[in-house]
Amino acid sequence: MTKTIPLLDATEFAQQQFLRGMPLVQPEALSPLLDRRQRALHDLRISVTDRCNFRCTYCMPKDAFGRDHAFLSHDEVLRFEEIARLAQLFTRLGVRKIRLTGGEPLLRKNIERLIEMLAAIDGIDLTLTTNASILAKKAQSLRNAGVQRITVSLDAIDDATFRRMNDVNFPLARVLEGIDAAARAGLTPIKINTVVKRGVNENAILPLIRTFKGSGHIVRFIEYMDVGATNGWRMDDVVSATEIVDTINAEFPLEPIDPNYQGEVAGRWRFKDGSGEIGVIASVTQAFCRDCTRMRLSTNGQLFTCLFANRGYDFRALLRDGADDDTLIRAITALWQNRDDNYSEQRTANTPRAQKIEMSYIGG
Repeated sequence: MTKTIPLLDATEFAQQQFLRGMPLVQPEALSPLLDRRQRALHDLRISVTDRCNFRCTYCMPKDAFGRDHAFLSHDEVLRFEEIARLAQLFTRLGVRKIRLTGGEPLLRKNIERLIEMLAAIDGIDLTLTTNASILAKKAQSLRNAGVQRITVSLDAIDDATFRRMNDVNFPLARVLEGIDAAARAGLTPIKINTVVKRGVNENAILPLIRTFKGSGHIVRFIEYMDVGATNGWRMDDVVSATEIVDTINAEFPLEPIDPNYQGEVAGRWRFKDGSGEIGVIASVTQAFCRDCTRMRLSTNGQLFTCLFANRGYDFRALLRDGADDDTLIRAITALWQNRDDNYSEQRTANTPRAQKIEMSYIGG
């Protein structure tokens, strides 16, 4: 059964700010657009489908996303023209990086057409995250359409562990074929994201490093996060970033390096022998809320100001009710200017999670 997501009409939200005596600054006068914690809007993550062909237990476990799960209907999903229109407006407010996610984004029919529309927007870094299940067939067409780089989700480099974690018995070899095809197509540097869960795949850390070290690909290890309410998260299951780095450093000496840009989520480390780098995303043990520059657009047009949000803001209704660009810009501006999210800095092992949005709904 589909969960009801609490929504607030975006225009109503914008109007409430005037009623509270907090008139909006015109967005054109803002450089950059800042939230209440002085964080600038820079990144937009767009979920293009809520469907996925994997059932990873930390994201879409079968007991919550089984055969009878009701995915969004065609009419509920944002049309490509609607996505591209919002993306264009976001760039006027300072967004310079757009990442396409899902579900599994390559399952969205004719995804290349959307990519072409987004790639035509000036000044945008356009990337995509995929499980690579059909990447071998799509890599060149994605590159031709305008994707600049990809990130592949890969939680183990041995077939048995990988099949257990995707929980649909999908073979590792086809993902590796997809990575190779992406490299040939020039979708580089390829980032490989690994969610590490204690007792499940912490033994995959070093084999992943041994496989990809020196390849030019960047393996990034992600602490198991308490996103949504279906993945059975416990603090005891988290393998900390410190533990991950120590494990790697013991065999392959590392040294820290500076982030590529303000708000980058991954801590960066390079091998001292010069053979590449890794990333570690410490979203549980080392909160990075203070630098968060991201907003998320769900498949059905809800805007979320935090990965751990418990409500979305209905921009699909605005689009389909005929809102002009100025109305949409003012609504986005209101949401960002009044954003105060810092969940990861407040988290405890006992923090209530029942109302959080599922990661598969807003693309992680």
